[in-house]
Amino acid sequence: MSKEDVEFIGKQVKDMYGTYIGKVIGTITDIDGSVQTVGVDCGSEGLKQVPFEQLVVQGQFVIFIPRWRLDAQRLLREKGLTLRRIRALIDIVSENDDMKEDAELIHEKYKMKLLTLDETEKQIKEKLEHRLLDLDNQLKSIRMLRFDAKLQNKSNEISDAKYESVKAHTVEIIEHIEHEKAEIVNIQRRINDLSVDNMERTESPKQDVHSAAVSYLGKAETTPSSQPKTPIPTGVVVDNTNPQTSTPKPVAIGADGEEEPQDSDWLKRISSS
Repeated sequence: MSKEDVEFIGKQVKDMYGTYIGKVIGTITDIDGSVQTVGVDCGSEGLKQVPFEQLVVQGQFVIFIPRWRLDAQRLLREKGLTLRRIRALIDIVSENDDMKEDAELIHEKYKMKLLTLDETEKQIKEKLEHRLLDLDNQLKSIRMLRFDAKLQNKSNEISDAKYESVKAHTVEIIEHIEHEKAEIVNIQRRINDLSVDNMERTESPKQDVHSAAVSYLGKAETTPSSQPKTPIPTGVVVDNTNPQTSTPKPVAIGADGEEEPQDSDWLKRISSS
């Protein structure tokens, strides 16, 4: 375990949206000394063992990255790269008919990869939907609490100062929830934009290229749907580098899964908390 890994012990833990979670009180390590989980004191909820990869030191705080975000980030990278390589394979075959036999050698590899990613995508979409429902329930509970505080204030049970304190705290929590909901919806859109159908619509208008794509992916020829579909913006680049072994940093995710280098606004929200 490195010196940096040890230094976050004792720091407060917040999520990416500024909500306080608890305090780091220790770690559990593997036989080689690498950190497996981090013990976070969550008050009345007790001690929680959080996977080390879901925590990032940011100044005086340790930032908790939700699992759904890491899974979605990984899916966007892998599927974006897989679809990019499929497009390259289609272009190679359409430009040189002699390459069809060579292309067949890796046909099954990418076909199976897409099937695996489609199943992973389905599971991630379900997690995102469940998280949105959970956040909606939290919003209802918070708004009920705030309204009841106003009712108590009007009936002279609590002072104006107490009511304003309740109002200020609930507004802050609602802002955190709305930030998370907005990011989930954005990631859902980006995942949908990476569908194979959207990729096919961005190919060159040559009919032979489109036919090659349909044949390569094992699909039957179908009439294009009259329902418009959102194409993936052109000019995006998919990260083709190997994943880093260091602790993942919370970053913005591009439509093709590439991590955008600019700082996300969640850092500003946390630093101002």
